[in-house]
Amino acid sequence: MSVITEIRVPPDDFELGQILSLEHASAVELETLVPSGGATVPLFWVYEPVENGFLDTVERYPTVNSVTEMDVFEDRTLFKLDWDATQDHLFECVLENDGQILGATGSAEGWNFEIRFSDREGLSQCQDCCEDARISLKITRIYNPTDPEAGPWYGLSEPQREALTLAVQMGYYDIPRGCTTAELANEFGISDQAVTERLRRAVGTFGRYALLTPEPATQMD
Repeated sequence: MSVITEIRVPPDDFELGQILSLEHASAVELETLVPSGGATVPLFWVYEPVENGFLDTVERYPTVNSVTEMDVFEDRTLFKLDWDATQDHLFECVLENDGQILGATGSAEGWNFEIRFSDREGLSQCQDCCEDARISLKITRIYNPTDPEAGPWYGLSEPQREALTLAVQMGYYDIPRGCTTAELANEFGISDQAVTERLRRAVGTFGRYALLTPEPATQMD
């Protein structure tokens, strides 16, 4: 069963992040990746300001064959990068484990990728590969796109997700507990019993979708 994950990677930990230096651009958005022989040709948007040093920095890399300006708008420019991705360990780790990059955005603080894997094993192997390559990969979200009931939050309804998130933040599951259900209930303006039931259902739903084979479940507040 396929999974989609969102990850965050420092720009200096992979070659494309180094090539598309954010010292000379405010933000970069990967439009698509087009395999072409031994090269991978990304189309990417660079948002203003695009400084003069940006293209010079890109073209200096030995794995870059060419960078071409495709479309220019008032607030962004579309470029095509003819680039050999075989030296980029992040892309190699993704592709070797049957990953498909669905999208990516970069800033000076880091790059966010959305990647689809055929199963959780592929994701796990990609993580191991990145660790071996000394790539600091942080997973920020995982969900199962083939299960429409699960959605992006493992089947949790919005009230369940809010209750579970606040409970964790306030230390309800810590030892010793950092708060009581009465304090959580006060935050939501509901009864102690209602918040207890909401948490119980949230934990059950999360466990069903995260740990077991997904099965139909009725969501309740």
